[in-house]
Amino acid sequence: AAQLGLKTACVEGRGRLGGTCLNVGCIPSKALLESSHHYHVAKHDFDKFGLEVDGLRVNFGRMMSQKDDVVEGLTSGIEGLFKKNKVSYIKGWGKIIGSNEVSVALTEGGNESIKAKNILIASGSEVTPLPPAPVDNEGKKIVDSTGALELDKIPDKMVVVGGGVIGLELGSVYSRLGTEVTVVEYMNTLCPGMDKELTKYLDRVLKKQGLKFKMKTKVTGTEVTDAGVKVTVEPAAGGDAEEIEADVVLVATGRRPYTAGLGLEELGIPLDAQGRVEVDEHFRTQVDGIWAIGDVIKGPMLAHKAEHEGIAAVETMAGMSGHINYSAIPGVIYTHPEVASVGATEEELKEAGVKFRKGKFNFMANSRGRAVQDTDGFVKVLADAETDRILGVHIVGPNAGEMIMEGVIAVEYSASSEDLARATHAHPTLSEAMKEACLACFSKPIHS
Repeated sequence: AAQLGLKTACVEGRGRLGGTCLNVGCIPSKALLESSHHYHVAKHDFDKFGLEVDGLRVNFGRMMSQKDDVVEGLTSGIEGLFKKNKVSYIKGWGKIIGSNEVSVALTEGGNESIKAKNILIASGSEVTPLPPAPVDNEGKKIVDSTGALELDKIPDKMVVVGGGVIGLELGSVYSRLGTEVTVVEYMNTLCPGMDKELTKYLDRVLKKQGLKFKMKTKVTGTEVTDAGVKVTVEPAAGGDAEEIEADVVLVATGRRPYTAGLGLEELGIPLDAQGRVEVDEHFRTQVDGIWAIGDVIKGPMLAHKAEHEGIAAVETMAGMSGHINYSAIPGVIYTHPEVASVGATEEELKEAGVKFRKGKFNFMANSRGRAVQDTDGFVKVLADAETDRILGVHIVGPNAGEMIMEGVIAVEYSASSEDLARATHAHPTLSEAMKEACLACFSKPIHS
């Protein structure tokens, strides 16, 4: 907004910029995923490469402080960007008291009133509470994702409630560090909404890595003891109860829009059944001058989705034409192997009656994957049966989160599978698996 010439202020009550993602979400979890992956590889895979390590151990405190250093560097970097672009950073909690006015309860005390032509709600989301497992992050026994990033020791046993992205990523961190991890999931599949072939494969791989899964199971109660937590579970459809003992329980059952205290009800700004702010296709609410983006509106709760919505919204405020192609927003799970998707799943295409072709290529036949001993997974490309336009790309495998961008560009610009297949891919690279999957989609792969 400031770069487009709008006089801009940002109200933030956390004390550090960057929201959930930088402070207690994407960034610190990726730091721990990377650290724990290095340890896991050194412990289990170095021998394959002729490397012998004696006395390998985890310095958990140092691992956590490295994570904190990463967060501090990035959040302070945003403060630097604010200064560079002359954005006023107001520390406190804001409440919208009129179509053009925000009242801020300042962190240091007192109140400040800000008047503006446009007000953008970007307050994000918070952890959805699970009544049978009340979170107490300070107690460090029943924690949410924030608390799981601040444990002071590696637990022997952990129960993760929820088999979605957050549960699988943080469950992987502690499993690699030696924790016995049991994931309790209410549904019959991990990460509902993703392509089923991907999640079935991920389920098998994570089980091989040592994670345990209780699918179609619900948590009905928890009891905190001196020794840890007793978790009572039973089949989702009803049945006999079972008790699981754990040192730590991680509640990872999802997030909900954070709209408390914003003054929306008083202004007559409606929320939908999921508690999300209702906006039009240009992110305007029903009150002129008030806009909303990110986790507080419909769509996937992803930082990159929110970022692009914010850009589109302020471009519209500045008289430009902001636009989001929601079919081209990727989703990534940073387990190992990684999982990444963009566009339609097989299930969605079948339900819509769309005729499509599928091309698939396994990393086991990829030269780079074989060279670095990282061959779990595959690339799957879905294309329209008549036009060959790519409708969806789904990857489980090494560096899937980076590789998916080729699929994002393809979906964004309506490329065909033949377009990607005929583009020269460097050899040896993991991206050749994308080329081969596209070859398989419109013709046949060369290397399988």
